[in-house]
Amino acid sequence: MAFLAAALDRVKPSATIAVSQKARELKAAGRDVIGLGAGEPDFDTPDNIKQAAVEAIERGETKYTPVSGIPQLRQAVSDKFKRENNLNYKPEQTIVGTGAKQILFNAFMATLNPGDEVIIPAPYWVSYPEMVAICGGTSVFVEAGIETQFKLTPDALERAITPKTKWFLFNSPSNPSGAAYTRAELKALTDVLMRHPHVWVMTDDMYEHLVYGDFTFTTPAEVEPNLYDRTLTINGVSKAYAMTGWRIGYAGGPVQLIKAMDMIQGQQTSGACSIAQWAAVEALNGPQDFIGTNRAVFEGRRDLVVSMLNQANGIECPSPEGAFYVYPSCQGLIGKKTGAGKVIASDEDFVTELLEAEGVAVVHGSAFGLGPNFRISYATSEALLEEACSRIQRFCSSLDG
Repeated sequence: MAFLAAALDRVKPSATIAVSQKARELKAAGRDVIGLGAGEPDFDTPDNIKQAAVEAIERGETKYTPVSGIPQLRQAVSDKFKRENNLNYKPEQTIVGTGAKQILFNAFMATLNPGDEVIIPAPYWVSYPEMVAICGGTSVFVEAGIETQFKLTPDALERAITPKTKWFLFNSPSNPSGAAYTRAELKALTDVLMRHPHVWVMTDDMYEHLVYGDFTFTTPAEVEPNLYDRTLTINGVSKAYAMTGWRIGYAGGPVQLIKAMDMIQGQQTSGACSIAQWAAVEALNGPQDFIGTNRAVFEGRRDLVVSMLNQANGIECPSPEGAFYVYPSCQGLIGKKTGAGKVIASDEDFVTELLEAEGVAVVHGSAFGLGPNFRISYATSEALLEEACSRIQRFCSSLDG
């Protein structure tokens, strides 16, 4: 359609949203479908956070807010960074947006010029390269495969950096793989970045609190303080606080960058929802004990899913350190045939036939830049996960060839 912008030709729809919508449509049509595509905790928002929102409404906190966030939330963000990450961001170095997705987008919009490159380890969250494309930049993908537990190596990062590199986009724990970098692994990457002072670091720490066993989370500017002046540290309340629908993300970074992002947001959406911001103040400042409780539930689900998937014919599923995803390989099933004679030629074929045959909705790995894999979100009940994995085992056993 000639009326639409040419920029749309550079952008693809979100595969994760598409899978979730497909599962909803099949359920509405009467199919027995288990949807494992959504990256959303199944826990309810804690009562104290909901109550803070009610009280904000009753106080009349229903007006426009400052573009970068209410002072109370920017202070809470500043305190959080100091308390949990040993990062000193003053309130004026912080910004609040309508979800971390807006923070990412505004940062790219504020900094990218045509020809600027953004290094993105693959597999990656589906929205990263689309944001870069909309903002006129060029994504440089660097594969981090199953042989390195889906973690980028220092050598691979070094080879990807060019004079055109503007950003290195880093996500740990990772969506889609769940891979998380130890302090030593992260230090090896920051050592590379220290040799290239023109490269800025954008770190998506959304799954910070969802790490398992004795794993300790760290973030780049914490591990290498000399990167502080060229790092944008991004986080939000969606995952750890089960507040996906409240749409609050935040970041800390250099004042000049924050001001540029504020200017863009001021002409775009202005401030995030006032009620949601007051709820986020309570989330960051209030009791944190439920996070550990929820984390233990997620860890049990991870162990169940990894065990059952590794018992499926042709599936290899590493056990991730964090988030609530697994990213198994279906390489052992490529070339096999369904009972109807359909050849499984790709991970997309695998997930399509799995949905058709067994009513299990997962996302194909090629949507995240690395296949043949698929992503499962285990943010649902153990009963549903056990049933879904049993169906996957049955489907894999049914393939011939």
